Amino acid sequence: MLPNIATIIDDFEFLDEWEDKYRYVIELGRQLPEMPESEKTPANKVNGCVSQVWLVPEITGAEDPVVYFRGDSDAHIVRGLVAIMIAAMSGKQASEIETFDAQSLMHTLGLEENLTPQRSNGLRSMIARMKDEARSAAQAA
Repeated sequence: MLPNIATIIDDFEFLDEWEDKYRYVIELGRQLPEMPESEKTPANKVNGCVSQVWLVPEITGAEDPVVYFRGDSDAHIVRGLVAIMIAAMSGKQASEIETFDAQSLMHTLGLEENLTPQRSNGLRSMIARMKDEARSAAQAA
């Protein structure tokens, strides 16, 4: 089971070296539940990522629905980034997801300055997709 985002932030602050943080990100990816192959479809694929990334939203509630995400990637570090974003945004109301300051989280964790430009772009694409899914859920409600 994934730790919550507050625990992840605390763990990142405890780790001094980026190498240790990198290993922690990979470990978070290992804790992500397996996604069935049947869900790894073009419709669930996140465009803009060098690695393959899939996100599946599950929507509950009516007025301001709660959106849960499942995700996966074919790359270890990216799978860890998926886990971090799921910990940060899954299980929240659509309005919270739409206004979530992911840029601030990326800065707090030091991801912007320690990821390659391609991974940073992919991470932003994943965040945009999660916000789009939340926006769609809110509009459908």
